[in-house]
Amino acid sequence: MFSLERWLEVFEAISKNKLRTFLTGFSVATGILILVLLLGVGEGMKNGVEEQFQQDATNRISVYTGVTGVEYKGLNPGRRIQFKNQDYDLLVKNFGDEIEYKSSVYRIWTGLASYKDKSGSYRLEGVLPDYQFLENAGMIQGRFINEEDQEAFTKNVVIGKKVRDELFEDENPLGKLIEVRDINFKVVGVFQDPGGDREESKVLMSLATMQRVFGAGQDIRNLSFTLPKEESFDIALKKSNALISKLEAMLKAKHTVSPIDNSAINISNSIENSKRFYDLTANIKLFFWLIGLASLLAGIIGVSNIMLIIVKERTKEIGIRKALGAKPMSIVGMVLHESIFVTAVSGFMGLIIGLVLLEFVGPMINTEFISNPEVSFNIAISTVIVLVIAGAIAGFFPAWRGAKIKPINALREE
Repeated sequence: MFSLERWLEVFEAISKNKLRTFLTGFSVATGILILVLLLGVGEGMKNGVEEQFQQDATNRISVYTGVTGVEYKGLNPGRRIQFKNQDYDLLVKNFGDEIEYKSSVYRIWTGLASYKDKSGSYRLEGVLPDYQFLENAGMIQGRFINEEDQEAFTKNVVIGKKVRDELFEDENPLGKLIEVRDINFKVVGVFQDPGGDREESKVLMSLATMQRVFGAGQDIRNLSFTLPKEESFDIALKKSNALISKLEAMLKAKHTVSPIDNSAINISNSIENSKRFYDLTANIKLFFWLIGLASLLAGIIGVSNIMLIIVKERTKEIGIRKALGAKPMSIVGMVLHESIFVTAVSGFMGLIIGLVLLEFVGPMINTEFISNPEVSFNIAISTVIVLVIAGAIAGFFPAWRGAKIKPINALREE
């Protein structure tokens, strides 16, 4: 129940000890500020990790080849394994019902592309239509490579946004011819990629066209595919690991590679990597919570100590109140009001300063694994609840001690 008289007493007590109240509130505000900033950084790390995994599909599995590391069936180590189109066909035949999007890739790391007087060196890739979804590529102009391009060996290309900006500037590239290694190709689309400039510095064409034009025969560099979304990370990870084990055994048998050879065929599972990083960021956020709460606890302990001093100073006043019939809970309420008020006001100041800093400084922070640190509305509400509870706890024990003072002893207090 609101009592104007009680609040006037609180303000009078605070005005008599301005410096002490300021220093007490400063410790609480600092604790809340540290907590908010740490939680903001934790959220920024989560955002950064998500951006890293948005560069490709989060459920993507890629298979690469290397050099054999051990002797097997009379074959010496040091053999380079070369994937062919038949390996992709084998993947589709055996696991087509279990996978979502799929593509084999042939890649040339540097290729000169030019248009009129502009030119640049870009990565050339021959891909299948599903590759758009494996890379999370979004079309901003035209279309992606399709089945007709693959079957008819068309000399159509899709270029990244960076390629478009460098070669065409403000000109519309669709339908224009560019020279790639002295061969003309028609631009049918422009894509953008969450990976930024590095991923947008590509010229893509159908796999069949690239193999034929650049003399690759049936060679491919790697296989990539995704699995359907599952209800949880754990289920997705279990299914992906089971499929990887079967796929690895099948490819090793086909290419006469020892089952214990870990260098000839390499499989990257982004599901496993993403779970590892999300678990890591969750643990870091928990650690930040603990550090922030420890800082806040230090401030709350300071408030509690100050309230003990206040109770000690007002012992005679409390004795007179009790002698005149004041109930113990009214004494508790008197001390709690001041404790909660100081804690809440100073805590809100720390909270507002923290939110303002994150709002204006946060967008400027954009490192590889920290992006746009922020605190959500739910976290802010949680912090407010923590503030109220902390203020109540800080004042309760001194208040209870004051409530148990006997009037006769209090009146004897000097």
